[in-house]
Amino acid sequence: TLTAKIFANFGTLLLKLSVFLPKICGPLVIELVRNWPLNYNEKSFCYRRLQYLSSKFQMHILLNEMKELAAQKKVPHRDFYNIRKVDTHIHASSCMNQKHLLRFIKRAMKKYPKEIVHREKDKGQTLMEVFESMNLTAFDLSVDTLDMHADRNTFHRFDKFNAKYNPIGESILREIFIKTDNYVGGKYFGHIIKEVMADLEESKYQNVELRLSIYGRSRDEWDKLAQWAVKHRVYSDNVRWLVQVPRLFDVYHTKKQLCTFQEMLENVFCPLFEVTVDPWSHPELHLFLQHVVGFDSVDDESKPEQHIFNLDSPLPGNWTEEDNPPYSYYLYYMYANMSVLNHLRRQRGFHTFVLRPHCGEAGPIHHLVSGFMLSENISHGLLLRKAPVLQYLYYLAQIGIAMSPLSNNSLFLSYHRNPLPEYLSRGLMVSLSTDDPLQFHFTKEPLMEEYSIAAQVWKLSSCDMCELARNSVLMSGFSNKVKKYWLGPDCLKEGQEGNDIRRTNVPDIRVAYRYETMCEELNLITQAIRTDELETIDE
Repeated sequence: TLTAKIFANFGTLLLKLSVFLPKICGPLVIELVRNWPLNYNEKSFCYRRLQYLSSKFQMHILLNEMKELAAQKKVPHRDFYNIRKVDTHIHASSCMNQKHLLRFIKRAMKKYPKEIVHREKDKGQTLMEVFESMNLTAFDLSVDTLDMHADRNTFHRFDKFNAKYNPIGESILREIFIKTDNYVGGKYFGHIIKEVMADLEESKYQNVELRLSIYGRSRDEWDKLAQWAVKHRVYSDNVRWLVQVPRLFDVYHTKKQLCTFQEMLENVFCPLFEVTVDPWSHPELHLFLQHVVGFDSVDDESKPEQHIFNLDSPLPGNWTEEDNPPYSYYLYYMYANMSVLNHLRRQRGFHTFVLRPHCGEAGPIHHLVSGFMLSENISHGLLLRKAPVLQYLYYLAQIGIAMSPLSNNSLFLSYHRNPLPEYLSRGLMVSLSTDDPLQFHFTKEPLMEEYSIAAQVWKLSSCDMCELARNSVLMSGFSNKVKKYWLGPDCLKEGQEGNDIRRTNVPDIRVAYRYETMCEELNLITQAIRTDELETIDE
């Protein structure tokens, strides 16, 4: 009902969309939104409301900044360093920094030099032989040799950034050290993940949501991933997992690994339905899924899309073209399958999954529309700065946005142009995340590095930092039981009533301000709707 009320003031087309959405599935939703004919008044209205929110926050800071600081000082023991923070967007294959990976590789070369780690032309290669073929020894290796840090040459070059995942520029080393499915069964990757987990447990207050990939090329990918996770015991109270599905159907289709998009969907979701119906059919997968909280959709958003998702788009079983389906097509069919799967899991007493895709980092604006319609949270969301109507809708719906300024600074948007401080001041649900510490960070605590740089560049106050940390916990996929332990027993309630400053270090003044401002905006929308209804009745 609330969604329908919000949409109603933004044009007849969106009003129709809000009515149809519960009733229909398929390309119609995307087609309606793509052709959404906003007029000047609606864009102007949203822009003015966002400007008002920014100005109102500045007034709040002028009046209450010292009161917020005083409230934080009164809280015993608690400060920014010992409140819970969650890295809401980080990829498992790059969750370590360069120095950590370098030390691990050197240790592996000394400890397992004669272990066969790769097979080339039916002949096994030991770790020592792999490095000898590159004319390298353990002593020769350095951070500069690894060459995995993003530099100025990766800006707007996603292809060069992807190449940075290869140590020393060699894909064979990527396969050996940071893959779960390789000749040694992901042994080295499992060990380094456990070392990262040990660091997190030592710091106690930092938590992460690591992303692992399921490609959809074959049905046994889930079982292999679960076997790796269980065998190497990659579990920690500080870690939850998301599964990312790369949008690479065109690549697999060209290589004759997939014939239709339907095959890809079945490879991704059929094992999940099977294990939900009968956990003993995939016992290790059942165990692994207890720590998986959602799905992600990843790839370079700036790639040109050859097709538009509309009523004429073929169904997945008929998609046999070499061109990749558009972003919205991927997202919709992931969401549709997840909805049915979640309904089944709910009936079976299991936890459900959420969709939290990469969205709005580059590419067309309509990606953000798809994200708004289908996602719980999104990662990046940079392009919202160019779409005031969507930005206002994301604010009203409080859809989470996991932002990674250091990553964006090396890929798509320089730090001083990043909209995070603007989003924060307006009250959008934003959090800080690291994305790829291996490529962007230097320290042992990349999340703290992200916070510290943001605080220095944007002059964030202690209250701002604690609010970002609180947002990260609320956005995360950790259970409500865990969130209540971290943030307070009433953390799921709205407004000041749901805040416990003794655990969050966020003053009640700030939380009350956010809640009151949100209520005012929603009242403004609903009043406008009532006015429109009365005018319609009069006519």
